[in-house]
Amino acid sequence: MSAAQPTIAVPTPPQGYACPLAVLNWVREIAALAQPAEVRWLDGSYLEYATLLQLAQAQGVIQPLDQSRWPGSYYSRSHPSDVARIEERTVICTPTADEAGPTNHWADPAEMKTRLMGYIAGAFAGKTMYVVPYLMGPPGSRLAKVGIELTDSIYVAISMRVMTRMGRVALDQLGSSLEFNRGLHATLGCDLERRWIAHFPQENLILSTGSNYGGNVLLGKKCLALRIGSWLGHRQGWLAEHMLILKVESPTGEVNFVAAAFPSACGKTNFAMLIPPKAYQGWKVTTIGDDIAWMRIGADGRLYAINPENGYFGVAPGTSHASNPNAMATLARDTIFTNVGLSADGAVWWEGLDGPIPENLKDWKGNPWKPGSPEKCAHPNSRFASPMINNPALAAEVNDPNGVPISAIIFGGRRATTYPLVIQAFNWTHGVYLGATLGSETTAAAAGTLGQVRRDPMAMLPFCGYHMGDYLNHWLHIGRKLSHPPRIFHVNWFRKGTDGKFLWPGFGDNMRVLEWICARTHGHGLGEETPLGWMPAEGALRTDGLAPADIANLAKIQAIDKAEWDRELELQSELFQHLGDRMPKPLIYERELLKARLG
Repeated sequence: MSAAQPTIAVPTPPQGYACPLAVLNWVREIAALAQPAEVRWLDGSYLEYATLLQLAQAQGVIQPLDQSRWPGSYYSRSHPSDVARIEERTVICTPTADEAGPTNHWADPAEMKTRLMGYIAGAFAGKTMYVVPYLMGPPGSRLAKVGIELTDSIYVAISMRVMTRMGRVALDQLGSSLEFNRGLHATLGCDLERRWIAHFPQENLILSTGSNYGGNVLLGKKCLALRIGSWLGHRQGWLAEHMLILKVESPTGEVNFVAAAFPSACGKTNFAMLIPPKAYQGWKVTTIGDDIAWMRIGADGRLYAINPENGYFGVAPGTSHASNPNAMATLARDTIFTNVGLSADGAVWWEGLDGPIPENLKDWKGNPWKPGSPEKCAHPNSRFASPMINNPALAAEVNDPNGVPISAIIFGGRRATTYPLVIQAFNWTHGVYLGATLGSETTAAAAGTLGQVRRDPMAMLPFCGYHMGDYLNHWLHIGRKLSHPPRIFHVNWFRKGTDGKFLWPGFGDNMRVLEWICARTHGHGLGEETPLGWMPAEGALRTDGLAPADIANLAKIQAIDKAEWDRELELQSELFQHLGDRMPKPLIYERELLKARLG
């Protein structure tokens, strides 16, 4: 800080905060660097939130929707260059590139910090710096983590109120502890040349510049919950995973908690909020979380999970009453919509939304739009941010500080061929192999090559904060400590027939597979041993209420084609070679065992 810069008077936290000196020093340090006109501590109260919403409206950051149709909801439109995560500028700043591994973008921590702090120097002049204390996880949980995000964005301030437990609750959890994540975000006019999302695991520090997109700037989400979280989990003996958590209750009172990891476009949110079909009277599925699971080993040798988030940051396009009624009920009020379509009378719209298309629509860029226009009305990555309390299917255990005991873990990808509807791993190591080789096929629009498999271990490729080989070995290490490990499964809702049509109806009918998975965790549910793992025996999947054509397709969707699997094993070799000598030997052995079983 130069001698010409004025001293910033940093107000003390609001009355009732118990704020460690380390937090105060962090706020003072950044205020002196960024030079805001005002420093505002947020307490997370409803009154404060209402005030921030009014201020954001006055600044033109958000605008209210028609409150009779969308009560408590607002619309936001981002910079056209700032609509998604930017993987090539999302970096892991460890002392050596080897620690970050070949699947991450690495940057030298000293050089990156110097660059980004240089950007931030004086960047808050004339603006308010918001101090956002937030808690990831239920209050009182041994797995919960505290973050302090400093930002010049009121959009971030109001969104963090939706997505996290924000304010006093965070500093109450922190107490006198010095273990908190320091997060710093500077909008910098959404300048692409200065856009970086940098993670410093050894310092528990995140620096985000040049963006205002949620995945880059709501630092509790992917940044802390997964990239920093996975690094902390590796060193502290727990797992930070890109997984939904749901609860299944049978009519007889049997309860299962299930965690599932799916890459993007594989039905993750739909599965988290699944509504059983009519044939499943008396069954109930409720949601713990739709995106992230933190899991620890309990004293009883089981794996316990919490959802560290407090809201849903969902993709709007494709969400409808037909595809996900619970999601529609969740976003019906108190929601912030970003980059969807907007009508003149204050209604939102996106591709895939059921019901009539509103008149006088503007697209996500603010241009007039009507059906048949060459551009999409809503950006494909447009979002809704809704508090989880809105979910009508929210599980009662969502705030349990001890977490819930996981009885099954599911991995699943989008594969038109090869993988059957469902298989159960023979053991934990085999299950880790299924997760490590998880992949989804791309579309021509997404990647230019139809059917190309993008390998995405545990759906964590963009989110693992350290070497992927060490991450997979950590999974194996956790398994060795579990006396009652969850059963592990792989599903594929997207297998197609020779006519190019899906062989499985999906959506609510996925309950039929979930029922078998739950039965297997309790030692019943008929299974047949195959080279790939255990698969449902004939008649083990309920078909009452299923269309005759779907019943006829069951044999096709469960078929094992040796030629396809020869190709799959060759495709998997790319990942094994990429990780080199850091690929865990037990997983290499599992691949050889699979080759032998396939003959």
